[in-house]
Parts: sequence; structure tokens; C-alpha cells
Amino acid sequence: MKLFIRHFTIVTYLFVSLSLFCGCKSNTQDPDVDLIRNPMSAEGYNSETKMPVMTFDSEMHDFGRLSGGENISYSFHFRNTGDADLIISSASATCGCTVADYPKGRIAPGADGYVTVTFKSAGKAGQQFQEVTVVSNAQPSRVRLKIMAQVGR
Repeated sequence: MKLFIRHFTIVTYLFVSLSLFCGCKSNTQDPDVDLIRNPMSAEGYNSETKMPVMTFDSEMHDFGRLSGGENISYSFHFRNTGDADLIISSASATCGCTVADYPKGRIAPGADGYVTVTFKSAGKAGQQFQEVTVVSNAQPSRVRLKIMAQVGR
């Protein structure tokens, strides 16, 4: 029994040490990632720095009534109303039943684009409310797109 406790203690100590070591974050971060996460933190930023602005026609869509098992999509239209290239780094949903597709390249000032959100109603019933968080180098850097649906059986 003492041997078991000794081995358990050693394994626990190694696990905790490894967890702490792996959890350490390097201070060398990719500047493009930092620019997307917080554009105002970029080196050389000042109030006159050119910035992209992601302007959506609407940030909410109601699909209305759906039958269970339907997959339905909606494309949220946006325009870069700023004066610098817009870069979308991600679009993530609050649930696995919702997926988003977005432009992967740079969006020039004045150019349009779409974030297409697909809702899969299989296994869902009643009022559904989902969000997709779009992260970009615009200010603000996060926009929440919302969808609703009433799913019947």
C-alpha cells in the first residue's frame, strides 16, 4: 500500500508540474493575431490610424417556423465602411447545431461580404435562439449575429 501511495504521489506531482509548464504562455505573439484580437493595441496605433469598420445590414434574423430536421441558412450582408482592409479571423457559434461560413481573404474598404449561418434543427423543438460571434480586426473586434427559429415536430 505504501508503494502505491508513493507512486500515486509521484504521478500526481508530475501531472501538476506538467500542467503548469504547458499552461505557460510565450510572450512572443504573432503581431497579426494581436492586431485581430485588439486592433488598438497594435504598435503605432493612434486616433488617426486607418481602421476597418464592419457594418451589417442586420445582426438578427428570424427563420420563423421550421419543421424538425430542416437545415436552413441565412447570409448576413456586411460592408467594410472603414478605411483599411478588413480581416475576419473566425466566426463561431454557441451550439454545434449552428455553423458559419465567412470570407477568408482581405475585404477592401467599400467592399461587401457575407457571413452565412446554417442552422440544423434536427433534435430541436420549440423556440431556438443561437448566436455566432464574428471576430475581426475591425473596431469593435467582435460582432454577435443572432438567429431565431420556432421548431415544430
